[in-house]
Amino acid sequence: MASKPEQPTRKSSIDEETRQKLEKRLSARPDKKDLVERNVLKGTPSNHAAYYDMLMIEILLTDDKGVAPRLIATREKLERSQLEVKLDHALQQRPKADELVKGGILTEEEAPPA
Repeated sequence: MASKPEQPTRKSSIDEETRQKLEKRLSARPDKKDLVERNVLKGTPSNHAAYYDMLMIEILLTDDKGVAPRLIATREKLERSQLEVKLDHALQQRPKADELVKGGILTEEEAPPA
């Protein structure tokens, strides 16, 4: 009976120190649930009916049939970027704590330190 040829041993393409750093960083990597909660990843609602409704609304509002996925992803990036700019502008326009104290909205104790 012929013996099986010996499988070659695989040599890692990274050195041991790099491998250990990578393992350490991967072990500290947040899980998917955490990333969804922080709006880093898109999540799905836990309620299947709500998820179905969300999908139907998205289908009705967007006509992505025949559009390349890369273009859809680019559009979503643009929308997110526009939202970031809008939020940044809104944060810059909000009143400072001392203005809120002067207006009687906050007390001195409630105001964050300057």
